[in-house]
Amino acid sequence: MEARRQFHNDLEVLQQDLLRMGALVEESIFKAVRVLTEQNKELAQEVIRGDDQIDQMEIDLETRSLSLIALQQPLASDLRILGTVLKAVTDLERMADHSVDMAKIILQMDSQPWIKPLIDIPRMAKLVETMVRDGLTAFIRRDVAMAESLAELDDQVDTLYRQIFQELLLLMISTPSSVQQATLLLLAAQNLERIGDHATNIGEWVIYMVEGVRRDLNT
Repeated sequence: MEARRQFHNDLEVLQQDLLRMGALVEESIFKAVRVLTEQNKELAQEVIRGDDQIDQMEIDLETRSLSLIALQQPLASDLRILGTVLKAVTDLERMADHSVDMAKIILQMDSQPWIKPLIDIPRMAKLVETMVRDGLTAFIRRDVAMAESLAELDDQVDTLYRQIFQELLLLMISTPSSVQQATLLLLAAQNLERIGDHATNIGEWVIYMVEGVRRDLNT
């Protein structure tokens, strides 16, 4: 009985630490977007340095999850929670990597004005930040409806990405001197789109955790 109580305590701490990792990832995304809008190279370096802590948290959470599975042999709902944690930490770590990639864009540029106002990329960023936050909230609350709502937000992100792609492509064709900057902006938008995909993955794992079935929200 004592062993089971300790197991559930460890499981609860594990979930709380996953949320701590998620909060760091949210902060990394927010800062990476500020890096772009402000062309802030010092903040870019801060985002890059912060990735080490997130990477270490991924390793720690994976190790502890696998240890609980191996030593406690959990069944049913507890095993699904651990499986979800294992998958979610991977998605969160990749989100942080995309934030770093966005921050590095500014380090590739000389200080110069953007070729166009940044309007759609910040709009994408707000949607993506909402998706990450909602995915983690759905995990806390075991809220399937909230997890499902990520699919609609992901569609909005994809629509904005297509708009940005088309607009920047036309700009590159009409103004060859804009190619380098336009390419960097495309990379930024692509990283945000991929963060949205990873947030949707977390929604899928929340549904699996609650219902025991996998559903594809990226359709």
